Amino acid sequence: MNVGIIGSGGREHAICYMLNKSNKVSEIFCFPGNAGTSQIAQNVNLDPDNFSELENYCVKKDIKMLVVGPEKPLVKGIVNHFKDKSIKVFGPDKISSKLEGSKIFTKKICQKYNIPTSKFKICESLNETMNYLENSYFPIVIKADGLASGKGVYVCKNFDDAKIASEEIFNGKFGLAEQILVEEFLDGEEMSYFIVTDGKNYKFFGSAQDHKRVGEGDKGKNTGGMGCYSPSRLLNDNLESKIKTKIIEPTLNAISKYGGVYKGFLYVGLMIKDGDPFLIEFNVRMGDPECQTILPTLNTDLMDILISCCDGTLNQLHINFSKSKSICIVLCSKGYPEKFENNIAIENLEQLKLLENQNIFHAGTLKTKTDIVSNGGRVLNFVSTSKEFKKCREEVINLIKKLNWKHGFFRRDIGHKVIKT
Repeated sequence: MNVGIIGSGGREHAICYMLNKSNKVSEIFCFPGNAGTSQIAQNVNLDPDNFSELENYCVKKDIKMLVVGPEKPLVKGIVNHFKDKSIKVFGPDKISSKLEGSKIFTKKICQKYNIPTSKFKICESLNETMNYLENSYFPIVIKADGLASGKGVYVCKNFDDAKIASEEIFNGKFGLAEQILVEEFLDGEEMSYFIVTDGKNYKFFGSAQDHKRVGEGDKGKNTGGMGCYSPSRLLNDNLESKIKTKIIEPTLNAISKYGGVYKGFLYVGLMIKDGDPFLIEFNVRMGDPECQTILPTLNTDLMDILISCCDGTLNQLHINFSKSKSICIVLCSKGYPEKFENNIAIENLEQLKLLENQNIFHAGTLKTKTDIVSNGGRVLNFVSTSKEFKKCREEVINLIKKLNWKHGFFRRDIGHKVIKT
């Protein structure tokens, strides 16, 4: 079967890498892909948000399945567009995708179905927000309602910080903002829990702990993710049972009642406090860099999983992961998440020799006639799997040092909560 992958980041390269190992996959096309995917697939310079153009290309190239990496096409309704076509799309429909497309929609579901989450207030103007904040306790969390590439969340220590965050959102930093979400700050530890579902059944698809802050010690500005480790040190049978019964199952039932059909990955962002899970957010796709961290530990053919989800037969499939630990560290352009330069050659990259347990997934890269160059804030994902987290991190850092890209930086403390030095 010919398969198309939508997206251009490290997540999509990791998916492409796994599908390339499947004997059920003939050709892979990436829309638009990156320098890494170009080595194992055909990159196509086509706007994946133009569904009609995408459909025409799929028909021309006999592409029978599309795998949607990022959230934007899902929120725009790509699954609905292809519903009655002869092309399967792995991902949730437009209604289901509102779980990520609107944080306020998700909060209202939590409220209606008693899903544990932080207390919140929906504000419809800057003035209303300021009035509410004047009588609030700090720290407090301010969130943009719509899509913000993982950056529309502010943890504010005081009123002045909250005022700046609210002004930035209402002034359009993340697009048109008619509402804003103000949340109680939950003091606990974050983890990510993943499932895959066919609309009726769901199965576990890994756990991880991401590192969002740009600086070591989890300091500095929010990013799309500086690295992560898997599995999460927090997960145990009791906690997992609570996650399923209190959060995942009520949410999937709610989406069904709204008329949604949820097929695909579901990322459950959690705060764990005193052994109980509280929902922070949903993403309607795999996380990035969690995807790059988890997929190398997957033993089951990824294509089998995608087909079973699209066909509604997931209950017939056993998904198996290795018992290996995994760590991913993201090499970023200097200046990220603020201003940075693109189109800088990444020398030595193609000369790096990888062991069987190591991967480099491209994120913000571009292939020119002569070089592989940077093309984004998060440039490369270095991944290692091993029996011990400490060994994983040491191997990854050594790889990055061998690359010796002077225009990049990375966090050396990824996994610091699980690695005792």
